[in-house]
Amino acid sequence: MATTRLTQHLAAPRRRVYEALVDPSQVVLWRFPSEMTCEVHEFEPREGGRVRVSLTYNGTDGVGKTSGRTDTYRGRLVRLVPDELVVEVDEFVTDDPALRGEMTMTIALSDDPAGGTLLTATHDGLPAGLRPEDNEAGWREALQRLAELVRDE
Repeated sequence: MATTRLTQHLAAPRRRVYEALVDPSQVVLWRFPSEMTCEVHEFEPREGGRVRVSLTYNGTDGVGKTSGRTDTYRGRLVRLVPDELVVEVDEFVTDDPALRGEMTMTIALSDDPAGGTLLTATHDGLPAGLRPEDNEAGWREALQRLAELVRDE
């Protein structure tokens, strides 16, 4: 099982970034690759809270992991430390054995010496059917969108 790790500078205080990580009305605005849209079915921002999200390809050539053009994943928030840490465990809703299994996403926030927040996102346990470079590319796009959402004005 593979791991990806990304860092992103955000021109916003940790409090604002954390809010965007755990507020479902904000998650829907940033947490998806550029060629997809996001629908948050369930997102309970508490430890043990359930998560269920669908990502759908905009184009007709995208093939979903769950059905049609859609990837749906479900999971739970296992650890929340306000302004510091979000740990989420998810798995795709799929019939494909190569895409099954729990993935752990850990997002850590720290003060960036240059100002703002340094976000480190680690994804452990990527299933064999998910290419790490595709996961990294999608998350890089999502984190860019997050940076725009929380940017200090």
